[in-house]
Amino acid sequence: MRRMQEARGVDEQHSRPAGVDDTAVEALGELSKALETIHRVRGHLYSAHQLVGGADLTLDRVVKLLREAGHDEVADRVERELLGRNVLPGRWTFQIVEEFDDGYYAAFQEIEREAREQLAGGRRHIYEAEMKQRRRTPGMPGHEATPEA
Repeated sequence: MRRMQEARGVDEQHSRPAGVDDTAVEALGELSKALETIHRVRGHLYSAHQLVGGADLTLDRVVKLLREAGHDEVADRVERELLGRNVLPGRWTFQIVEEFDDGYYAAFQEIEREAREQLAGGRRHIYEAEMKQRRRTPGMPGHEATPEA
């Protein structure tokens, strides 16, 4: 049977500072979770950037093959209307990624970091560390609090 642990982190770096209540810890945990989702969004944007770029470069071969097959009209249209086309008005994907990184992504990271600094002395993952303490079975292999334990 699991023994309930006191509400503290697995180590000092992840322990709740004095005076920080449960609601603040939960809010910081949710803010961290939201930031992790935004990190994933950023990765998807970079994937889209690379995929669109690769597709655009493939169009060079498409145009060449269409011309070799005698389909100059179709090749002309691909070359004129698709090759090098903006994916959004005035933007290639590198511009979208840069705007996201410099705007929304940077602001999200800054606000999350400042909230942690203001509310928890900059400590990260307090909510998760306390959850780990509650859910682990002390003394059981694979349930150590830290790698050193």
